[in-house]
Amino acid sequence: MKILAFSDLHSDMAATTQLVKASAEADLVIIAGDFCNYHKDLAASVAPLADIPCPVLAVPGNHETIDELTAAAPKNITILHGQSHAIGSLTFFGIGYGVPVTPFGDWSCDLSESEATEMLENCHQVDVLISHSPPKGIADTTSGGISVGSTAVRAATERLKPKLLLCGHIHEAWGQTGKIEDTHVQNLGPNANWFEV
Repeated sequence: MKILAFSDLHSDMAATTQLVKASAEADLVIIAGDFCNYHKDLAASVAPLADIPCPVLAVPGNHETIDELTAAAPKNITILHGQSHAIGSLTFFGIGYGVPVTPFGDWSCDLSESEATEMLENCHQVDVLISHSPPKGIADTTSGGISVGSTAVRAATERLKPKLLLCGHIHEAWGQTGKIEDTHVQNLGPNANWFEV
């Protein structure tokens, strides 16, 4: 399966147009959250994604709630937030929001590490883990050099051993990769990232 994956569109219509065009070559598209900015213009931000010709799996970022994204998303997008989804022989699991709780204030959609741990306990087997937040210690460093990833996401990755962990959230770490045992971890950003699974 040829997967196109990206994150953090933040209402960037030029990037969205390019990624929708690239999706013609994909069997599956994965979007790891943050479609808009501060809950604004979400419907307009996701509308062009209706033109993606293959299935789409997505998680909410910290800029949109699960309810907002579910209501706004085109019908070709399956939203995951604490759920698994099977496509052929592959199992996907998604967890959205900022983990741990961000310092951004009430507008940000966040989970505590304990809330994320509880949500991830619903996952018993997974080939591709989709998380808005990166795991602690990989692709999670801010411009100030602080590691802000999630211990819950890292622990779940160590337990489940997926082939891929795809994330976003930390803009300074877009494009960064790493490994947790045999799991390839990548902070996606709003660019075309290709994977074969």
